[in-house]
Amino acid sequence: TYTIDKWSTTIDPPTCAMCSECLLHRCPFHMIDRPMKLVVQGASKASEVPGLTAATGGLELAFAADGEQLARHLPGAQILLGWDFRGKDLANCWHLADSLEWIHWGGAGVDAVLFPELVDSEVVLTNSRGLFDRAMAEYVLAYMLIEEKLFRESVELQKQCKWNHRFTGKLAGQNAVVFGVGSIGREIARVLKALDVNVSGVGRSARPGDECFAAVHAAEDAVNVVGNADWVIGVMPATTETYKVFGKALFANMRPTARFINVGRGQAVDEAALLAALQENVIAGAMLDVFDSEPLPADSPMWQIPNLFVSAHMSGDYRNFPVDVAEMFFDNLARFRAGQALRNVVDKKLGFAASS
Repeated sequence: TYTIDKWSTTIDPPTCAMCSECLLHRCPFHMIDRPMKLVVQGASKASEVPGLTAATGGLELAFAADGEQLARHLPGAQILLGWDFRGKDLANCWHLADSLEWIHWGGAGVDAVLFPELVDSEVVLTNSRGLFDRAMAEYVLAYMLIEEKLFRESVELQKQCKWNHRFTGKLAGQNAVVFGVGSIGREIARVLKALDVNVSGVGRSARPGDECFAAVHAAEDAVNVVGNADWVIGVMPATTETYKVFGKALFANMRPTARFINVGRGQAVDEAALLAALQENVIAGAMLDVFDSEPLPADSPMWQIPNLFVSAHMSGDYRNFPVDVAEMFFDNLARFRAGQALRNVVDKKLGFAASS
């Protein structure tokens, strides 16, 4: 006979394991005999996830730094923390996920785990939406200022010890179009609007403007929308609808003085079309933080294009961001254990979390 809060009864474990509370892993008797199991994918020990030990009292912890370890620890696990948001090992051992109820993914993008079996399952998927918005907005702004203020030229002139006075540009009054009107796109719009940039958006459907965007255009109008833009900015997730949205027709309709920025997903860009547009001066330049194949191979021609700025998928990865990712997970973990609604639940069919 056990007595816990309002619970007081005589049970045997098999009977308890069949009750509705046990199936949801909320039954206190079930918790005594069989604690919930949390697998941390992409980590080999607790110290790699800030605050993990203190926040997971009463849970059985397992760590899976690679696919082999994930396959070993996944059976019996109810919770998976995707600490390595680029990891794709889960699909290979999904058949071993016999008890999984909830996955929290450490990044905003969840394309690494949107394989058909997970999409079709009843497993809840949450992400770290919102944590990277300001960092990515600052990253986009930094590139825009680098180009307008001629910083790259100044660095080269400094190497040559040359004094060359020039006139620079201003962002105020310029036009930007942001593809992707979720939390990241909206934060980019807010930052740019603070500098008096005119910002419109492209989303799944058209709608009137709001406090962030002067207007939101439908995706099917994308080619026409960019014709008046000085900056075209991509922050879209990787879905079937966004595959190679940025292609030859879109680049051809941009101004020859315009620049393209992509901090969303590399699959949204037809890289061959972009290279041609840059080499033929169809557009003035581009900055890519994401690529179709990552890491970008050393023999890729993209490294050698002078008007292309390349960075290593780092626009959202600010110092100490793992602490914030962990705290977001812990908040959801407390909600999960209390049977409350989780934050940042991903619509697995669409591939992203809906706005709050």
